[in-house]
Amino acid sequence: MVATVGIREFRAGLAEYIDSAEPVAVTRHGQTVGWFIPTPVDREAEAASLRSAAAKLDAMLSERGVDPDEVVADFKAARRSCR
Repeated sequence: MVATVGIREFRAGLAEYIDSAEPVAVTRHGQTVGWFIPTPVDREAEAASLRSAAAKLDAMLSERGVDPDEVVADFKAARRSCR
């Protein structure tokens, strides 16, 4: 079954619609303006992928002698200077 919601209701309840498995027809002034079709997510596979990426990043930083804390400090300093 397809739920039909107004655009404001959709924005207000976006987190719930993302967690749902049901498609949603989004309307504005009674006219369908879009569809939201949630995609299933394998959370364990996603977490494993992130762990793998983090391990590869740690290895690259170690090989090059880069201190992760220095990278974070440099990033924060660069952001402050852009303001």
